[in-house]
Amino acid sequence: MKENKPDKLRTLTVEELETKLRGMREELFNLRFRHSISRLDNALKLREVRRDVARVETVLNEHRQGIRPVAAK
Repeated sequence: MKENKPDKLRTLTVEELETKLRGMREELFNLRFRHSISRLDNALKLREVRRDVARVETVLNEHRQGIRPVAAK
């Protein structure tokens, strides 16, 4: 979670953020799937990934609305 702080996320480009978001959504899907079948080893991981997804989406929305720029290439 430390690498997903908003300040560090803003240093990434839009393409990198979208790639990171895609990977985190896939991880979240897998965690939810495993949670429905059996118990997870670390149940807090589900919450952490969900919040990390929200952080990335927030940074992307800030960029789209022109509130804060993200890094350029």
